[in-house]
Amino acid sequence: MTMRNTLIETYSHDGEGYNPFLIRAGWQVAQLNHMPEQAPGGIVKMDQHLQTDEVFILLKGQAILIAATQTAAGFSFTGLKMQPGITYNIPVNTWHNIAMDEMAQVIIVEKNDTHLGDFIYQPLTSVEKEALDHLVKESMLNNI
Repeated sequence: MTMRNTLIETYSHDGEGYNPFLIRAGWQVAQLNHMPEQAPGGIVKMDQHLQTDEVFILLKGQAILIAATQTAAGFSFTGLKMQPGITYNIPVNTWHNIAMDEMAQVIIVEKNDTHLGDFIYQPLTSVEKEALDHLVKESMLNNI
């Protein structure tokens, strides 16, 4: 939803999932709302951007920002329970994802048109998914 008056524009996204709603030369702002693929226990892949950092700001709900390193043995995960109003950055070329409860809404700032092609995905193995699910569950319960 976009509203305009002569000097101030406002944007919001009430639907499920990802919506890049403000795209300008060099950057864009999007909102990510809960969807099944981001639910605790629903994450099956990691994402990586090759041309941009990605900034996350939690508006409401609970979310765990996940980063990972990849070795020959697979992904090694770290997670951080997001706090509303704090700015979190995932540097370019970092494997990442986000687990969100049903109420979660997150603002994302990144290079313009990232959603059109600057991403690669790596599916999780069953062992990696189990480790990630455990990390997300513990992080949500323990405020870590």
